[in-house]
Amino acid sequence: MNDVSAPHDEDDVSEVGHSDKGVVEPQQLVNEKPLIEARNVSVVFADQVVLQDIELQITRGQTLAIIGESGCGKTVFMKTLVGLVQPSRGEIFFDGEGLHHMGYTELTQTRRRFGFVFQNAALFDSMSVFENVAFPLRQSEVVTETVVDERVMQHLAEVGLPRNVAYKRPAELSGGMRKRVGLARALILKPEVVVYDEPTTGLDPIMSDVINELILDTRRRYPVTSVVVTHDMHTARKVADRVLMFYPRARLNENEPQILFDGPPSSLEHAEDRRVRQFVRGEAGERLTELAHGLSG
Repeated sequence: MNDVSAPHDEDDVSEVGHSDKGVVEPQQLVNEKPLIEARNVSVVFADQVVLQDIELQITRGQTLAIIGESGCGKTVFMKTLVGLVQPSRGEIFFDGEGLHHMGYTELTQTRRRFGFVFQNAALFDSMSVFENVAFPLRQSEVVTETVVDERVMQHLAEVGLPRNVAYKRPAELSGGMRKRVGLARALILKPEVVVYDEPTTGLDPIMSDVINELILDTRRRYPVTSVVVTHDMHTARKVADRVLMFYPRARLNENEPQILFDGPPSSLEHAEDRRVRQFVRGEAGERLTELAHGLSG
């Protein structure tokens, strides 16, 4: 049964199914009540202020892209949203409940309402693809092996992977295929929120677009809220209906907000703040100018 042959390129760019049955349009999902809310959130590590006074609401069904240069606090904010980092000040609320007032059991149950797609896929190399996708299901629910088999194969098919991939090891797969396995695993527990950490990093343009289509397809297929942390402007424009741009706290004036932009992707090119326009257009901006001056000095 085990197929351990090397993956073929055609497997890696196979089309994602777009069945009309059961598809929920994104605009049907969004309502005004926030599912996730940050109230005056600050995070300080030692003497370094990473996040300061973040105010933010994310509504159900929304796809939010968070952009910004390295070191601006994107990843820390993502971890704070799910209770992995505790704010130094302020509070994160999920579905009306404050995360950092929850006990261990309640917080663990809340985290199960999130699915995570990690930057490097974070698959267990010693397990087959099938076992990787099944792992959270077996850890969280009492189910028969028949149910496990059905759900794993269903989710692999939904991310465009053929059945024979289930019996391979992660090391036998291309980067794009590992990302898709990671997405299948993230969806296996039917989360309310899917968090994507740099989903297209390290992929070529064709495979990046396959992953972007999967993010859109997941939103059409399931009533999920999505948070996409990315450096890829093409991804932000394609998958998001709202974009935030963070800026490093250390390079802002005292009274400047850390979120320089909050709006639809179509408004990025014409943002009032020139730092946003520079980032979106891939221009050097102040930081590289400062570094260049330092090297020349």
